[in-house]
Amino acid sequence: MPEKLLVANHIVRIYRFEKDKPKSLVGVVEEVGVEGKKAFTNYDELWDILISSKSISQKQKQKRKEVIKKK
Repeated sequence: MPEKLLVANHIVRIYRFEKDKPKSLVGVVEEVGVEGKKAFTNYDELWDILISSKSISQKQKQKRKEVIKKK
């Protein structure tokens, strides 16, 4: 069965950035529907958070596996 692509929604709050260094960011990320926040101090950390394996699609895969095991 082909796997469906799911979209995760995030709220990104940028508290500080340097005009001359666009990759220099400080802020937090929240995934909609998930408790907690993740802080970042640069562009690379922000990107890692956004593409992390803890996305909604991964959580839904895990729930699906748990439901199948219970049957």
